[in-house]
Amino acid sequence: QVQLVESGGGLVQAGGSLRLSCTTSGIIFSINTMGWYRQAPGKQRELVARITSGGTTNYADSVKGRFAISRDNAKNTVYLQMNSLKPEDTALYYCNLRDGFSGADYWGQGTQVTVSS
Repeated sequence: QVQLVESGGGLVQAGGSLRLSCTTSGIIFSINTMGWYRQAPGKQRELVARITSGGTTNYADSVKGRFAISRDNAKNTVYLQMNSLKPEDTALYYCNLRDGFSGADYWGQGTQVTVSS
């Protein structure tokens, strides 16, 4: 059974930083693309950042230069370092794993990030 468990969300003032973590189990972590998505109330879920098995990253324009995604294959964990946070970053953040063989998507339960102005 594939499991993704996020942690690290919370309440922070604008300009502050948070680091999200997502640890996976039940699947070979190192060969899969990992991503962070977010969903604000009344909005669709959107891609924040993604990292391939080879380490290639891409980011939403709204977070470029402020957020950084990384992975530690030895720990089956993906991270999202979020700096210079803005109130518009407030959302429920989800970890995603895309199985490179089947194309299946797996999701964590989400971790809330709230940025106060």
